[in-house]
Amino acid sequence: MATAFDILLLVVQAVVYFGVMAALFGARRVLGIGVFVSALGVMHFLETYLASVFYVEVIAGTISPGSTVLFSGKLAMLLLLYVKEDAETVRQPIYGLLLGNFLIVALTLVLRLHETVPVMGRQPDVSFIDEMGWLMVWGTSLLFVDAIAMILIYEKLGRVFGERILPRALGALALTLTFDQIGFYAVLAWLTGAPSSVLVGGWVAKMLAAVTYSAMLAVYLNYMERQPFGQGRRLGDVFGRLTYRHRYEALLEQAGLDELTGLKDRARFEETGQNAFEHAAAVGQPLSLVMVDLDHLKAINEVADYATGDAILREVAKVIGGSLRATDQAFRYGGEEFAVLAQGMDHEHAIALAERIRMAIAQATRVPGQPHATASVGVATYPGNANDFGGLVRCADARLYAAKQAGRNRTVADRMVEIAMRDGGRLAVDEA
Repeated sequence: MATAFDILLLVVQAVVYFGVMAALFGARRVLGIGVFVSALGVMHFLETYLASVFYVEVIAGTISPGSTVLFSGKLAMLLLLYVKEDAETVRQPIYGLLLGNFLIVALTLVLRLHETVPVMGRQPDVSFIDEMGWLMVWGTSLLFVDAIAMILIYEKLGRVFGERILPRALGALALTLTFDQIGFYAVLAWLTGAPSSVLVGGWVAKMLAAVTYSAMLAVYLNYMERQPFGQGRRLGDVFGRLTYRHRYEALLEQAGLDELTGLKDRARFEETGQNAFEHAAAVGQPLSLVMVDLDHLKAINEVADYATGDAILREVAKVIGGSLRATDQAFRYGGEEFAVLAQGMDHEHAIALAERIRMAIAQATRVPGQPHATASVGVATYPGNANDFGGLVRCADARLYAAKQAGRNRTVADRMVEIAMRDGGRLAVDEA
């Protein structure tokens, strides 16, 4: 049975581990984050070795310092890295450890093909290397899942505890270490025949480790590097960055961009618009569509050149983008025509947006001595103007055509009579 001295040794190991790693982390602005991450990775082999062969007896059962002190401490360090940096930074050691340990097993399989010779009467213990290799792969695979789950749990608990780091870290570490203890013990028992006292004792020890490391994290974050602890991060965004899903989504995003203007193209407009309309109908929210068409761009191309026309299109795209809210989306509908989807915007505000865009285009493209573009605009809003997305597009397009017919450089936003703000005046437009 463990003495008070044995327990004290475990506490000292945890304090030393946290103290040194936190010091390296705190010096990241001077030494670079790579020093901290490398130190974290170097300890992984020792963790696995101790977890497979080095155990001590305590009141609750049999435990290994490798799991209790080093592995629990590693999770605490990954949580610290996430809190103070971001998901894209913390995923680097997570993936590095996983791939590095797969490499160890692969190289071990190749090493077995060698004909070895004894040196000083000793032969390599290949069976031990095999056992350690598979334990490292399994342990690192668990770490991969553990780290992602821990961070998501930490963020979820932020909705309950706000910026109180102690309960958030304790809950995240305790739940993650419970899952890890069960998963690691299952393979350890299969490979080494570890008794059930290892499962029970290890779990109790890891819960105490969770309390210890959470307390040290709270002290460090409250007194050494005080700042808000990431409350309010969306779980989907965090998960996307931990798993590189955002990179995949970025590739999809680029696939739907218009090369000239950088706006989303017509195919994306059709897809996004349909989804936006279905969402608006489901939640009873308005959806406005603003269709913008440049006036006389073909004539400008003939008088000047196509490079001038392209420059105007790029400038118009920039102007439209600068006129929108964060939730609005702009598209190049085709040729010199653009579309804006405004989720949650009623008709009155959509008219104001359309006028803002129209006047901004006229101002931005006006260059003394050179042809400049104006815009005709049509506005339609659900509910009221259409029962489906196709109808909304047809309505906005018809009003755009009415603006063209009425003399261009104006906005039409009503079935019978609506605006045209040109040079400070109003012009009645009969769409029929």
